[in-house]
Amino acid sequence: MATETPPITCWYADPHLLVLEKPAGLLCVPGRGPDKQDCLSARAQQRWPDALIVHRLDQATSGLVLMARSLAVQRALSQAFAHQQVDKRYLAIVQGWPGAGGSDAGAQDGQDWQLIDAPLLPDWPQRPRQKVDAAGKPSQTRWRCLQRLDAPPPSGSTLLELQPLTGRTHQLRVHLAHIGHPILGDALYANASGQAGAPRLLLHASQLGLNHPVYGARLQWASPCPFAPAFVTTIAA
Repeated sequence: MATETPPITCWYADPHLLVLEKPAGLLCVPGRGPDKQDCLSARAQQRWPDALIVHRLDQATSGLVLMARSLAVQRALSQAFAHQQVDKRYLAIVQGWPGAGGSDAGAQDGQDWQLIDAPLLPDWPQRPRQKVDAAGKPSQTRWRCLQRLDAPPPSGSTLLELQPLTGRTHQLRVHLAHIGHPILGDALYANASGQAGAPRLLLHASQLGLNHPVYGARLQWASPCPFAPAFVTTIAA
């Protein structure tokens, strides 16, 4: 019997948009087959029949999802995402201790961001996997260490804050695996010990910030992280 996912939480609702919390294990949109029809969009439309998807999270990822309530607002929000006008932040726990050469430099004060700039391409023989490839689409992720959690590598782990500058499929998961620090619980990109290190993918969409597409006011939301509840960071000015 499939495990039931928790109910969705509404963080914000007005006549134009919604901000909902997607639990890990729930699809954003329906998949193929009758067993994949339960999803965030279907649940949202039961309460808000005009709800429209703007962006997606992987099924295994939890956190904040923005939805529109009209085609015009959906287009406006899609453009805001395309032009990097939506500030998205994630929290993840990864294998090892990321940092320059494995040292402490720039990893402990929570201020120093580093950039992963690695183009991504579908790995067709191993779908749905993606891979780093020079022929792929430009893909950039900023990251910084928040806290080292336990023993030194290879058994240690680190809580990271992530800021995707582009929105490619599996981008955060592939980029972190690419630098040698896959997300714990990642069934696609972590090695056996990394997969066994957590009962779920330890990736959470923790923050959203954007200008309201109709009212113009700056809006921000922060969602407590289910696997690191003490770390809900403030969106940088």
